[in-house]
Amino acid sequence: MKNILKMGSAFIGIIVGAGFASGQEILQYFTSFGLLGIVGAIVSTALFAYLGMTLTRLGSRMRATSHKEVIYKISGRYLGIVVDCIIILTLFGVGAVMIAGAGSNLNQQFGLPPFVGSLLMVVLVFLTILLNVDKVVGVIGSITPFLIISVIGVSVYCIATMGDATFTALDSVATLVPTTLPNWFISAINYVSFNIAVGASMALVMGGAEKNEKTAAWGGFVGGLGLGLLILLSHLAIFSRIDTVADADLPMLAIMNDISPILATFMAFILYGMIFNTAVSMYYAFGARFIPAGTKGFKGFVFITLIIGFGLSFFGFKNLVAHFYPYIGYLGLFLVAALIYISFKLPAKASR
Repeated sequence: MKNILKMGSAFIGIIVGAGFASGQEILQYFTSFGLLGIVGAIVSTALFAYLGMTLTRLGSRMRATSHKEVIYKISGRYLGIVVDCIIILTLFGVGAVMIAGAGSNLNQQFGLPPFVGSLLMVVLVFLTILLNVDKVVGVIGSITPFLIISVIGVSVYCIATMGDATFTALDSVATLVPTTLPNWFISAINYVSFNIAVGASMALVMGGAEKNEKTAAWGGFVGGLGLGLLILLSHLAIFSRIDTVADADLPMLAIMNDISPILATFMAFILYGMIFNTAVSMYYAFGARFIPAGTKGFKGFVFITLIIGFGLSFFGFKNLVAHFYPYIGYLGLFLVAALIYISFKLPAKASR
């Protein structure tokens, strides 16, 4: 059970980065569709639990040390190239978005120039990358519980203090929020697809580090289920305050500032920690795809990609989330389809 919870927590930590923890992803993917966003969150929860279980189970069975071997095994030679390229693009792109999010976080809460928070994130990620994979998983998982507690607390408070306002009345306000997604169903599927593309590489590596396939599978399931519940709670919190946070770069942080500036400061550090989680996962997995982890070449390669990511962060966090994320979500459907297909073949193989 301890290993299951550790892996589940780490799975959440990989995916919950700047976009989710800040509320910007939830605002664009779910809250912009108002009441239908609740249905979308439920659909996403079911898919995350199933695909999370499939990823960690595959990683354990194949003793994966990078996503490359698994992806080509489940997708075939030609589709494998496509999926591999999508994951590579996702790892690098999301890593850059995390660096941008780190800058926006400290800028919104403390008024620091965005490049300060971004540069600090680059340094922290590189220092963490010097650790081995078990220590990286431990670092990622240790921060996640603080976010879970914060999201639950904020959501309960927001719903309990809505007063005379109702979700039905706020629906017309929420649906005015601009989004690049066409409807709630495609948005829910796109969100899962995008995040699976984000988390697949590191989830496979985590599963590869767990010898017990059943433990790995349950870890992924618990992580996916927990992630879905956090999506629903975050959506309800932002929905309940949509009339005041619709234009914020980091809606959850804006909500915390309304509750208490002291709590908002605490939340800013938690958000920074979750951004750090995903950034570490992205750059570690990106580097491991090309060069064996732990080698001098690996460390040098990651350092160079961090510097490039820092440069890309100047495009701005909100813009990157709005345009880059949905694009990756559509491309990630190739990976989701491959995972669903292989999941039906796994039991037959295991029974022989």
